[in-house]
Amino acid sequence: MNFVEMSEQEIIEIANPIMDNLMDASTRIDHEAHVRDFTDRIKKIVTKEHFQLVCKQYQNEKGFFAERKLVAVFKRPNSAAIVWKQYFTKAKGEFVAEMVLVHQDGKFFCDHAMVF
Repeated sequence: MNFVEMSEQEIIEIANPIMDNLMDASTRIDHEAHVRDFTDRIKKIVTKEHFQLVCKQYQNEKGFFAERKLVAVFKRPNSAAIVWKQYFTKAKGEFVAEMVLVHQDGKFFCDHAMVF
């Protein structure tokens, strides 16, 4: 799979449902659902305990995820990085949501995600 050969629209159509699930699962603090589309590498990093702490902290400080707008898609041969402008229900201002999409064993996975 060569991400450089894919259109931005094709990448977004794959990435958006994965990011939607990540955000929905973190809102519900559902670790199993949150890591569903993660590579094995990132699954080892995002432990259930750490995930719960991070979710409770951001929900207390920022509220819940609100609107998300695409900013850019960065294509590389083996991955794509997608960047969105992210809003929260409580915190004012604009935040950055990003995800690295990879293809392994015939399926697309998230190999990195962050909101800051």
